[in-house]
Amino acid sequence: METSCRRKPASREGCPELWRCCANNPGFFMFSALSEHIQRQRERVITLQRDLVAIPALGPANDGQGEQEKAAYLLDLLKNLRIPRIEEIPAPDGDVVCGFRPNLAALIPGRDTARTFWVISHTDIVPPGDAALWTGPPFKLRVKGDLLYGRGVEDNHQGIVSSLLVAEALLASSALPPINYGMLFVADEETSSNKGLEFVLKTRPALFGADDLILIPDFGTADGTMVEVAEKSILWLKISVFGKQCHASNPEKGKNTLVASADLIMRLRALYSRFADQDQLFIPPISTFEATKKEANVPNVNTIPGLDVFYLDCRVLSRYDLDEVLKALEEHATEVSKAHGVRIKWETVQEVRSAPATPVDSPIVRRMLAAVGQVLGTNPKPQGIGGGTVASFLRARGYPAVVWATLLGTAHQPDEHSSIRNTIADAQVMAHVLCNGEQVSEF
Repeated sequence: METSCRRKPASREGCPELWRCCANNPGFFMFSALSEHIQRQRERVITLQRDLVAIPALGPANDGQGEQEKAAYLLDLLKNLRIPRIEEIPAPDGDVVCGFRPNLAALIPGRDTARTFWVISHTDIVPPGDAALWTGPPFKLRVKGDLLYGRGVEDNHQGIVSSLLVAEALLASSALPPINYGMLFVADEETSSNKGLEFVLKTRPALFGADDLILIPDFGTADGTMVEVAEKSILWLKISVFGKQCHASNPEKGKNTLVASADLIMRLRALYSRFADQDQLFIPPISTFEATKKEANVPNVNTIPGLDVFYLDCRVLSRYDLDEVLKALEEHATEVSKAHGVRIKWETVQEVRSAPATPVDSPIVRRMLAAVGQVLGTNPKPQGIGGGTVASFLRARGYPAVVWATLLGTAHQPDEHSSIRNTIADAQVMAHVLCNGEQVSEF
């Protein structure tokens, strides 16, 4: 069902079409109350974002001390809200001063306590990069109309704030949600998730139930039409080429590894044709194989490098086994080694084998499609992506999960920014998923 209700509160005044078409749904009236409360939270969004941006949460792999300070802020906030159930799940980590990476679970009980609608966000961020590319301090929030600027405002503060708006609206109301509402704030998403969601799943396997609804607001499009249900396999490789260093004026005395690397990079373009199947669920619908990072070799112009190192980023459709990709790489590396007299080795930087896609007819997908369509007035559809999110850990364990948010696509960029309206609309979608089609009980 399409309406003209994009970012309007679900009320007779704000959106009479949505009111009329959903008034026969008992859960709609609770959704309407939550939605109207959320709609008024512009200043709350700014306050939360200002506080979060001011707390850098960089993992040790990014020369930081982790997420402890930001998690402490969220823990105080949750306690002040009187969230009934709060659990700390610290992952030991000797690389940070506090000795652990924090994970927080918070739950507001519903009428059906056997089911939970979980919203999972991550607290860590990436470094700001070159400060000269920012038009303001990365860790000081700037407000320009509807836009908020600062590192982390989109990735993943928007998801954190939206989930908190729903919790605050629930606690301000007098109604018991039809099912539990849960928020999980995890660490370590920007590097490996070993200290984040993966740790939570290993140490607290009973946290999630088979009938739970799970949303990760960590990827999406500006119009909110993409409901992500599948991800490609990820394979990151560090490829080292060993030759012989010599003076550039006597190349016959050496083995030029930069030339060999260039040859190998171009030969690896053949992976596109070797693994050429398409799947229209994904954007793009193909597997991708791209040379990316290049390490420095020699510091001066007149020396032929004896070592060259580059990286390959592969995003592979699930129908292909990553072992087949590695076999193809070995074949091309053997050819280059013979042609240039060099030695080539590679090591895996990251490997995530794709989990089964979330079924498009699963309850969470159906609810998400209905919520996005009704709240935003768009025509959403299930899709797959090449990027990786923590949803893969859930899907691998058989939990259907959806990744969705209305994002402007500025994550990891200088002048990262997010929309206040989007943040509020995302919270309204979450509220709709929670209330959809259910009877409401009083406290």
